[in-house]
Amino acid sequence: MQSSLESSCWPAAAPAYTLPATRVSAIISLAVAGDYLFWQEDAGLNWLVYMGLLVAAQLLLLPRHAPVRRTAGFWVAALGCLASGAAVAWYGSGAAVLAALGSGLLLVGLVNQPQLRLVGSAVLTAVLGAWPGLRALLGSVRAPRQLGARLQRGWFYGRLLGVPLLALGVFQLLFALANPRYAALSERAWQWLDEGLARLLAAVSVPHLLFLAACAVVAAGALAAVPVYWLTDREAGRGERVQRRRDGVASLGVRRPDFRLSTRRTLDLRKEWLAAVACFGLLNALLAAVNAVDVSWIWLGFRPAPDFDLTQFVHEGTYVLIFSILLAAGIMLWFFRRNLNFYQPGLKWLRAGATLWVLQNAFLAASVGLRNYYYITATGLAYKRIGVYAFLALTVFGLATLLLKIWQRRTLFSLLRLNSWAAYAVLLLLAGGNWEIWIARYNLQARFARLDAGFLLNMPPRVLPVLQARERLLDQVPALVEEGDDGYYHALAPARAHELLRQRLADFRREYPARDWQSRTGAAEQAFQALTTTSKLLN
Repeated sequence: MQSSLESSCWPAAAPAYTLPATRVSAIISLAVAGDYLFWQEDAGLNWLVYMGLLVAAQLLLLPRHAPVRRTAGFWVAALGCLASGAAVAWYGSGAAVLAALGSGLLLVGLVNQPQLRLVGSAVLTAVLGAWPGLRALLGSVRAPRQLGARLQRGWFYGRLLGVPLLALGVFQLLFALANPRYAALSERAWQWLDEGLARLLAAVSVPHLLFLAACAVVAAGALAAVPVYWLTDREAGRGERVQRRRDGVASLGVRRPDFRLSTRRTLDLRKEWLAAVACFGLLNALLAAVNAVDVSWIWLGFRPAPDFDLTQFVHEGTYVLIFSILLAAGIMLWFFRRNLNFYQPGLKWLRAGATLWVLQNAFLAASVGLRNYYYITATGLAYKRIGVYAFLALTVFGLATLLLKIWQRRTLFSLLRLNSWAAYAVLLLLAGGNWEIWIARYNLQARFARLDAGFLLNMPPRVLPVLQARERLLDQVPALVEEGDDGYYHALAPARAHELLRQRLADFRREYPARDWQSRTGAAEQAFQALTTTSKLLN
């Protein structure tokens, strides 16, 4: 028995579901578009076009009064798809590609199950729904009935068209023999047709067919809309506020309070409160000592000794401090998970101690950021150092949500929901940053004692105008290094650095005009025009 996909669940061994013809056509069109946009192409304008097609297809296929149209998450994901696609079209960066991929999965998951509240659940829904979506698409493609009658009808019309086609061929030959100019035009047309067929046959390859099949799987997962109900069921019972659990025993189907059990639970709750107060008190004292050391050492006139290992100070110290903040958040969640939120005799003091601990952890996060700042001013910018600030921003936001849990009795599910959307927002912000240009401009300063020139020379082509404009600094920095295959840094001669830069400039000027429009980006186009103008001025 067949049923429509939108109103049925996908069973374990179910017969194929039939999709509406419009949805099947949209899936096939999106699959063909994905093959045309991405086959043997780099990230560029193709991502913006594909994201636009995905959003447009979802809006066209959704019913006018679909519940998902009234959810804020759907429109945030749709705008995120377009914004991240535009970031890829301009920068072509890995962060922008990751943001576009995450936005597309989020949009598909929310369309499939609008009631989902966690970003991770929506993304997982989109991933797990790809295979059922493909099965639904294959189940909709069936052999036509009365195939024999249709073949007979086709043979009849084929014979009718055969006579005109034969006449066309005869007269084509006669006209070509009679008119030399028409013969030349006919030969050119046949040559164009022959080259087109040759290109088509050359494009048909096993890797290309596999890529087209992958595009079909992606399109089916995006537009077939197959829900994953166990994720919805897991979220259905999760509330935003902690509920008080009352003690009792069952008797004839009615739960009646038991005085002795209630008294014992009250004593256990008081013991838990005492443990929490002792934990928060001791850890607050310890954290206050750590923060006091940071204030006197890091915040007020930090001057490292000549033999001070700044790398160990930042790398290992930062990782340990971040882990301590996460561990503190875990302890906080443990104590405020249940009825301790409703222990009125000592709730005020417990909340005060927990709030102080959260604020001290926020100050500790600021100290980590200051350590990272000192390292940047001493050695330069890098992807990981920017990532540390992004992670610290999420950490501070997570600490703020911990305050919500303490004072508003929020659940762990509520915190996960808020922090998952915050992580998505940070991902979009990272996608919109021109990080490579900012890194190159900051690192190319004569004040640095060492410059990782290999790192800069391996950046995307949009950085080349900055490198060319500041090429003279390669001779002013005391030490140029590059990271080798063994993971260690090795000295790089200035002459070799100039040679590598000139080689990259020549390769980019030669290869960029041959790129297809799908792989082009706005920043690369801007860089190519700037380099072309500079080359003309020098010549």
